[in-house]
Amino acid sequence: MAPRRLLLVGEGNFSFAAALSETLGPSTSVTATCLQGPADSARDPAARRNLQRLREQGIEVRFGVDCTQLADAFELHDREFDRIYFNFPHCGRKAGVAKNRELLAKFFQRSQAKSFHVEGALNHIFTQSLPFKGSQPKIFKIRLDDQWFSFPEPEGLAGKLNRGFLEAPSSHPIRTINEKLISELGKAFPLKRLKCSFPLLPQGPTSVLTHWNCDILSAAFWISLCEDNSNSESLPGGTRQDMEDFLVSFSELSLPEAPGRDSKEEAHKGTYDQAKVCLRPSLLVHVQTVIQAPDFLPGSLHVLSGPVFRKCHILPFRMPAFHETLLILGFNKNLKDGSLQSLLDHLKGILESLLTQISLEGSKLSSSSVEFVFQPNGKDYMINVKSHNFGPGCAKDLLIGSITTSVPSIVNKDQCFVFVSMNLDLLAMLVWAISDWRMLWTFDNRFLKNFIPGKIEPFKSYSLYPPCYAHDISFWIDEEKGFDELEFHTMARAVSQDTVTSIQFLSCFQHPKTEQVSLCYRLTYQTCDKALTRQQVASMQSQFRKEIQQRLHVTVR
Repeated sequence: MAPRRLLLVGEGNFSFAAALSETLGPSTSVTATCLQGPADSARDPAARRNLQRLREQGIEVRFGVDCTQLADAFELHDREFDRIYFNFPHCGRKAGVAKNRELLAKFFQRSQAKSFHVEGALNHIFTQSLPFKGSQPKIFKIRLDDQWFSFPEPEGLAGKLNRGFLEAPSSHPIRTINEKLISELGKAFPLKRLKCSFPLLPQGPTSVLTHWNCDILSAAFWISLCEDNSNSESLPGGTRQDMEDFLVSFSELSLPEAPGRDSKEEAHKGTYDQAKVCLRPSLLVHVQTVIQAPDFLPGSLHVLSGPVFRKCHILPFRMPAFHETLLILGFNKNLKDGSLQSLLDHLKGILESLLTQISLEGSKLSSSSVEFVFQPNGKDYMINVKSHNFGPGCAKDLLIGSITTSVPSIVNKDQCFVFVSMNLDLLAMLVWAISDWRMLWTFDNRFLKNFIPGKIEPFKSYSLYPPCYAHDISFWIDEEKGFDELEFHTMARAVSQDTVTSIQFLSCFQHPKTEQVSLCYRLTYQTCDKALTRQQVASMQSQFRKEIQQRLHVTVR
């Protein structure tokens, strides 16, 4: 039997303590206390006899102990008892019921009247996390006229294709913020919503990509389309994706012709079975198609929304996949200044209204939180937001979009155009104070339970302190082939399945004799919604070392 400690208070002549001590085994210790002093107890013959019995059995006796101030009678390390006995609580003599009740009330407080220091205190609520499992590669199928092609899910975009966040009846916050944004704009401008085409863009002269946005192609995700005549119901080597959006016909777009091929028919016959295409890095690649359409209406705000994909460095507010809303407004050149200013004023007011619906601890963002910052050309703008929604003293200047008014490749003698591009994922993070963009892509159902369709209410994260692991890596670079840091980040994102939250450059070393250059980086691993173990991180780091050595032409140290 485990040792036990018993505390007796208000003992009087110690008769209960003496009787109890006769029945207890050696594993139980007793501390008997009374309010009187030793002299008072010595005057009572019964008390003297009981005290003698207690001393013979080694029972601890304490005098002058007030049962309403027990914390003062015992040191902090000596306050743990299994049982506390208070027999016949009474103030003595002819005390009334009211005084005896007051005595009991004070007894049960045991220093509880003293408040705790709660400033900065935390409540930890532990919930079971989803296990972290390596994702299986997904294979997608598409149709080009009468021919089927398949392609694997690009590295670094696992779980981010064909999620349908913007489609009805989704209750995802990205759809909510997009619908509210479009609804408010519709109060000021005639609206025309356009259906966003499939985000694969072919390479070649038929592409809608123009020279004014080709700089973003360097960060595009390129994939290979392979001819696939297999049964569309069975896709070996990956997970079947049977989504209608992926079973589309490229009626307006065509794949580039293979070298040495003279006709499209030969490609359909299987003589050309692979093409290199990219996922669109921005909806801006569609603007020429929109404004050249026969049903384009000057004066109306044309709205296009959809996912875009772009390689990027691993930073807290940079993401390889996000949802973009593109606003296209055409107007007469004579009305340029008035129309542009009207759009800017309404857009600024709408964004500030959305950003002030929810704010940290009830404090609202200032009216200057949204700013249109001039670009060096003096014509275009960047949309910046200064936000305090990610914690006290943590102001962030976030770039959530751009406003383009000058496009050299789009020239019209009668009309001017304005293109407004906005990152809906960043906007949703700002509105709901979601500090980790990866949370928007989680498969955990607990995330969507925070949101009510059409409403904006505070978001409460269910994963606050996931474990964090840091690993350093150093390697010699090949100066002739160079070192692509963007690919380094992209590979880290792919191998870790988006669990690397930061990559910090630590040092650069040049060997004094060989003049070889070595770089050292620190990778920090952390999930936002799953249980990640030290062993899993070590495995990822080991795989990452192998990948960069094979694909980036470096020598790991």
